Amino acid sequence: MKVEFAPLNIPLARRLQTAAVLQWVLSFLLLAQVCLGVIVFLIIYNYWFLYIPYLTWLYFDWQTPEQGGRRSDWVRSWTIWRYFKDYFPIHLIKTWDLNPSHNYIFGFHPHGVLVAGAFGNFCTNYSNFKELFPGLTAYLHVLPFWFRCPLFREYLMSSGPVSVSRRSVSHVLSKEGGGNISVIVLGGAEESLDAHPGKFTLFIRQRKGFVKIALTHGAYLVPVFSFGENELFKQVSNPEGSWLRAVQEKLQKIMGFALPLFHARGVFQYNFGLMPYRKPIHTVVGRPIPVRQTLHPTPEQIEELHQTYMDELRKLFEEHKGKYGIPENETLIFR
Repeated sequence: MKVEFAPLNIPLARRLQTAAVLQWVLSFLLLAQVCLGVIVFLIIYNYWFLYIPYLTWLYFDWQTPEQGGRRSDWVRSWTIWRYFKDYFPIHLIKTWDLNPSHNYIFGFHPHGVLVAGAFGNFCTNYSNFKELFPGLTAYLHVLPFWFRCPLFREYLMSSGPVSVSRRSVSHVLSKEGGGNISVIVLGGAEESLDAHPGKFTLFIRQRKGFVKIALTHGAYLVPVFSFGENELFKQVSNPEGSWLRAVQEKLQKIMGFALPLFHARGVFQYNFGLMPYRKPIHTVVGRPIPVRQTLHPTPEQIEELHQTYMDELRKLFEEHKGKYGIPENETLIFR
């Protein structure tokens, strides 16, 4: 295989963009383990004056990810996130005005490998979210697993993510006066295993919990499709029925998160590595679906609203796919 190296005269801005994305990738692949290692080191060498106060505070702070988190505008405004956004680049597109007197659930699709579009648009201050949706605050819900790691949880919460537990979503949507958005990547970890370039398979048919929560709180549903999300990485072939897919699905059930075997480009060469490709991401926010509050929704009401949501999601994809280079014959596959 011929290795294609990056030219030496790369502009400074592109180098900074590459560094920003590398930092982001490594933070999810290694930082949690490093943080856990630090705690173990402090315990082994008995630096009690460091780990005892932190673990005591952690005990009392354990529920914070389910109670709105602890975002920091300072962290969200780090210059590194501007370079992160410009690396791909990431774009947020509005198709409909949202009334800040309502609360909303954004169903984000597809999951992709590392959900770069969701992070760039809703966890940094460098997207145009505030200009497009004034008076609204977005909360990206992620796996509770990430908040169980000491130290790393503080770093993660500072950017705005909160837990994806039912309690956490209900906390966001229960805030009086409206103006809150729960951003949920509905396909979850299972969908990441199908995040191959050119594929549009969404795990949505059995995902109905978000519909019940929307009805319970009267939160409007908004389909969101992030064009380009599946183009950032390639995965080792893992079709349904293969031994690799069976192992991945088994590990997912045990650990709660998936382990896609992905690769893309390197830092100094374009042939192989863990850096995502420079592919544009266009996150398109669709039309809100009005939801009337129903404290005890029936299965029929849930099913009806769920079908309406899937219809609106498909409509959103069909209306915009041509703008982003998707062939006319391609369509969404709901599983």
